[in-house]
Amino acid sequence: MRIDVLGAVRALHDDGALVDLGGPRHREVLGRLVAAEGRMVTTETLVNDLWADPPARAVGALRTFVAALRRALEPDRPPRDQPRMLVTEGPGYALRLPREDVDAHRFQDALARARSTPDTVTDLGEALAAWRGPAYADVTGSAWAQRERTRLEELRLEGVELRARLLLRSGDGADLVAELGAHVAEHPWREPAWGLLARALHHAGRQADALSTLRRARTMLIDQLGLDPGAELRRLESDILNGTVSLEVARTTWAGHGVRLGPRTTVDLARTLALAGGDALVHSRRDRLVAVQAAERTGDLSLTARIIGAYDVPALWSGSDNPEQSRAVVAAAERTLTALGTGAPTDLTARLLATIAVESRSADLSGAELKRAHEAAHQAEALARDLADPALLAFALNGVFLQSFTRPGLAAERDRVGAEILDLATRHGLPNFAILGRLVRLQSASALGDLDVATAHAQEADQLAATIESPLVSVLTRWFRARAMAARSTEPGGPTAATTAAHYRAAEDALRTAGMPGLHRGLFPLALLGLRLLHNRPAPTDPHLDWGPYRPWTRPHVLLAQHRDKEARTALAEVPDPPHGHLQEAMWCLIARAAVRLDEHGIAAHAASFLRDAHAEHAGAASGMLTLGPVAQYLAEAEGCAARP
Repeated sequence: MRIDVLGAVRALHDDGALVDLGGPRHREVLGRLVAAEGRMVTTETLVNDLWADPPARAVGALRTFVAALRRALEPDRPPRDQPRMLVTEGPGYALRLPREDVDAHRFQDALARARSTPDTVTDLGEALAAWRGPAYADVTGSAWAQRERTRLEELRLEGVELRARLLLRSGDGADLVAELGAHVAEHPWREPAWGLLARALHHAGRQADALSTLRRARTMLIDQLGLDPGAELRRLESDILNGTVSLEVARTTWAGHGVRLGPRTTVDLARTLALAGGDALVHSRRDRLVAVQAAERTGDLSLTARIIGAYDVPALWSGSDNPEQSRAVVAAAERTLTALGTGAPTDLTARLLATIAVESRSADLSGAELKRAHEAAHQAEALARDLADPALLAFALNGVFLQSFTRPGLAAERDRVGAEILDLATRHGLPNFAILGRLVRLQSASALGDLDVATAHAQEADQLAATIESPLVSVLTRWFRARAMAARSTEPGGPTAATTAAHYRAAEDALRTAGMPGLHRGLFPLALLGLRLLHNRPAPTDPHLDWGPYRPWTRPHVLLAQHRDKEARTALAEVPDPPHGHLQEAMWCLIARAAVRLDEHGIAAHAASFLRDAHAEHAGAASGMLTLGPVAQYLAEAEGCAARP
């Protein structure tokens, strides 16, 4: 069996016959699993990737697609045998195929080999020739497919240039002129491509054309971009004029979006881009994982450990935007720790442990995984303190902060962590961690209801962000200001609920493109629900609201607002305990309020037992982005309900 995605998605039997994969959705599911490169993709991720607005029976439809694909890919598998190719794994599915049986994977591996072993240029040429069109060409309108198309197209362009460079270096590139001419015409901003075309022309004995090409490049760059040609193009022009051109072609210095560099350069660039937000943030996380995987393939444990630990980007939210990527990074860190053994350098061990703590913040972690992450955070902190390395200690404390959501009511503890991060960052010139410290303290003050202190931290964070060009900060502080307005809307002379809702809407618009989908989804409806609860009004019932991951805890309130009490009681009985995270107090308060409304004594008592330690905090306010009001009010109601006969 062979699967191709460099063009339209298709599968072929060993004899070359096409496999009937079914309709467009079937091909999209298969393509999405190919893009995961063997990693498990959760059912929730697949549903959200397939449908912008998932229908009520989306999970059932997905299972139907998977079943049909299994029959198509393994037609001879006995009905009771487990699938070997498209397998169920944990909460999702994974595609199990050798990399050489998938054209995109073959291409990426050929490119990786050609980077380190020039003799494999023939393999790279064959892999480039296998492209039949844009990757995932028949999967239109899907964000994941567009991201993969962009990524693979950038790799293809790098492959074209790398092959040309290697052929010219070996003296076999005279026939590259036409190919590189078309390449430059289609991608005129890739400066190294102009140099390769000029070298190919010179190698073919066309010095005048080579010089003309370089001058065209200079004119285009100056006239349209206002940029002078780079040092490599200037040097090449001088060498051609002086007759000193060498067959040795300098390695490209192009740093355009998506070009794959070495692991060290890639992870350094990813760290920088992570602070830019939007697509840059999304791509930086992906590129970080690519760098880790590339480092692992070298077999150099020290390099791998440094690449994994180098992405010390401050993280504020207790949920991961991409749990699959986070799990892959954690697994790589654990493998590297084990391989390094007890004799590993202390700084490498501390960075690996801190990485495990920071990346292990998905809501679906098992109890053992959560325990491991908590231990890793405090082990990293202890090692960093012994090393007296302020940057490493700030990174380790970031892990301690993210692992401090083990139960409700820990805002004061998080504030102490934030204060130390801020102090370290201020004294040692770590501006990104200074912003983190401010935002942690903003969240903590918000949770404790001290809006004046939280506002001061928001202002300081905004000023720092303007200095170091970190646009994500203003997205978060805008949400905090809407949260503060919501609290004041209940006071005499305060803003109206409608005005507050409009500010939440503006904050939502900014967050939508901020590159933090794990934070964005469901937050706006939850903020509106909190605002309505503050004003003793029923939950919003607009069917277009996407409650995202908060749906189980909000659904009883929506049903109550629709006077569907029986269904609300059933929904409340099915609600799980909230996951650990910034909004756990809010979810417990929603459970408590619904239990009181439905006179469910046992559920009210259960919620109260978790809320007592958070009695001095405000529900949802630990996020710094919304509020449901004081926890004490919900706790008193729940305890009163539980005490009734």
